[in-house]
Order: sequence, then C-alpha cells, then structure tokens
Amino acid sequence: MSKSTQLTGSFLCRCLAVWLFASLLSAAAWATRGDALSGKEVAVQTGQFTTQQAIDGLSFPSSAKEKSEDNFADMLLAVEAHPDVAVFSIWVAGPVVAMIRANHANQLAEAQGNIVVIYPDIGEPYRSVFSQIIDGIAEKTQGRATHIAVGSNVNMGELNNALHRQDARVVIALGRQGVRAVAGLDSRIGVVVGGIVSAPENEVRDYQVNSLAPDPALLFARLKHMRPGIKRIFTVYDPRQNAWMMRFAKEAARAQGLELVAREALDLRSAMQAYQEILSSADGNQDALWLPQDSTTVEDGSVLPLVLKESWERNLVVFSSSFAHVKRGVLFSLYPNNIELGRHLADSALGYLNSGGNKNAGMYPLREVLMAVNLRTARHLDINTSRQQGFDIAFPEQ
Repeated sequence: MSKSTQLTGSFLCRCLAVWLFASLLSAAAWATRGDALSGKEVAVQTGQFTTQQAIDGLSFPSSAKEKSEDNFADMLLAVEAHPDVAVFSIWVAGPVVAMIRANHANQLAEAQGNIVVIYPDIGEPYRSVFSQIIDGIAEKTQGRATHIAVGSNVNMGELNNALHRQDARVVIALGRQGVRAVAGLDSRIGVVVGGIVSAPENEVRDYQVNSLAPDPALLFARLKHMRPGIKRIFTVYDPRQNAWMMRFAKEAARAQGLELVAREALDLRSAMQAYQEILSSADGNQDALWLPQDSTTVEDGSVLPLVLKESWERNLVVFSSSFAHVKRGVLFSLYPNNIELGRHLADSALGYLNSGGNKNAGMYPLREVLMAVNLRTARHLDINTSRQQGFDIAFPEQ
C-alpha cells in the first residue's frame, strides 16, 4: 500500500488510529531486542502494551513525545515522519490512518512466512559471521524470516512455544548450538542446517545439512587451473568425520580425470605415519596433497609444520579446505561467502515450504565460496599468478 501523506478524520478517528497501533503491537506480542543484527531480532513478550508504551517504543525525539501528550494530531504527524514507520490507510466509516513500525510490520508478515532462523548467542568474531549469513537469508526471503538467538542451555519448551506462536514450518539452524536446539523440536517443523563443518550422520539424517567445508569438485577444478599437470591427489581423513565428504571427493576426482588416494586414520599417530609415507613417495610434477577440515588428521601443531616443510623441499602442491592454512603456507584454499551461503540456505528453506517436505536430506559441501592464495608459495612452485584470476584474498611474502 502507498504511504498516506495526509491525516484526515475527526479527533475520534485519530484516537482510534493510535489505539489500533498499540493493539496491533499487543496482539503480535513482539518487541525488538536491540540492534545486534540490524534491528531484526525479535523475542516473544508476555506482557500487554499500553498506548503510551507503544508510543515510547518508537524512540521518538523528546520534543515529539511532549507534543503527543497535548495534541494527538501533532503526535500522528510525528509518527508519520519517523523513518521506521509505515503508514497504511484503513477505512472505517471514513478515512482513518493506522501506523505500524516497519520492523513490527515485517514481523507480522514473518509469522505467516513460517521461516525462523535459530543461531548461537555468541561473541565476536563468530557473531559477525552468523550476522552475514542472516543478512543473506533476509535478502533472499525479503525480510520474511525471524531470528532467535539461543544459548548453550536453551529451554526447549520455551523454544517450541515461541516457534508455534510464529507458526514456524521450517527452521534454519546455524552453528552447533543451533543444531543442538533443533534436536528437540516438533517433528512437524522442517530443519535446514548451516554454519557447521560436519555432524554425525545419524544425528542429522532427516535434515539438509550445508557444510562450511568447500566442495571437492571446486577445489580440484581450481587446482587443475593453477597446475594443469596434476594427475593424482593424496589426502588423509578420519572416516568418523569425513566419510561423507570422501564420497563427494571420489566422484569429483573421477569426473575431472584425477586419481584420488584417500588414506584413513583414526588418530594422530596413524595420520602422521600416513603423511610421512605420502611425502616420501609423492611426485611434485603430477601429485598434490589435499588437507581436509579434519580435527584428527589435520592438526596444526604437528601435522601442518611437517607437511609444509616437506612439501616445500619437494615442490609438492598442498592445498587446503581451511582458510587459515593459506597464511601458513599452503598454496590455496576456498572459504565461505557468507552472504551467498545465507541466500542458499534461504532457497533450501523456501523449497521445503513449497514442496511440503525435505526431499534433499543429507550432508552437502559448500559451493558458495571465495578463494585465498599464497603468492610466495605460488612463486616457489613456479606458478604464474599474474595470469590467474578469481583470487579474493592473496597473502604476500612476509
């Protein structure tokens, strides 16, 4: 509806507009909870709003509040001029104007949108990452998704009640805390998971889980672009964490004409032995080593120093699924584009709503990626990066 530019009607109509504004807020039972996420967070309120509380909630300048106490017409003009207010015309035996704060208007629509984002109530720098993901979700859903922050000790009864009040049909669960929170949800609510690297498959078999670990198909394609002569890729992984990822990796290698040699290791000792054997026999002209995101086999204190030292001496290409490794000396990595990831998660949630079910349950690698490269390592390997394109971050020689 277009914004009204004129206040009409009797004094009674003006009073009715203010009463309707307060009543709508009370019926919705929502209030903003700070500006932590661009003012989009909402929480369930149990109390009732009075007219004056509704007015105070708009954070008017003090001068506007003083006018409102003496003259309703002046108050309505102040409301209309506020940047966070949308004004709608309602006909009740004559023209009456009702106002709803823009955020609250969105929230009323969100209750019908049936999408709720559950994310960890956590500090920086992780909060900014989740904020960017949520921004992508909001952009794709056009503000239809509400957000609920959860701590480590979330009350499942209260969470379920909040979701039912918002008529949630699908939840986007971010981070490990988000995944733990949805474990006790009403089974009629669909779940899309994002913001985690991996999870035990038996715990998420009914969910669509979008991992932060980059798709091997994208990693291998970038590798071949930078070093076309590569024919074989070695990797060491813990099957308890990455059996699902290796299924994608084997398919990607086969599709790109590469041989994937994947070694299993269940502890650090066996992982170190596997790396030593690989490094002693690998051919720098046609082999490469991939470091997956794996807490068992890719340990920064012992594995990474060994791999970097030996690969440097043997001119062996090492690439990684972890962004931090590029600064340490691996050739390149792919890492999440958080805004695009948010859009993808929103697409999945909307698809669930449209289909009425989760037809894509399972673990999926990240395809919304950016690229980081180590220029010093590239020069050492005689890779001409001036001809390469698509680097989003480049670490210069220290």
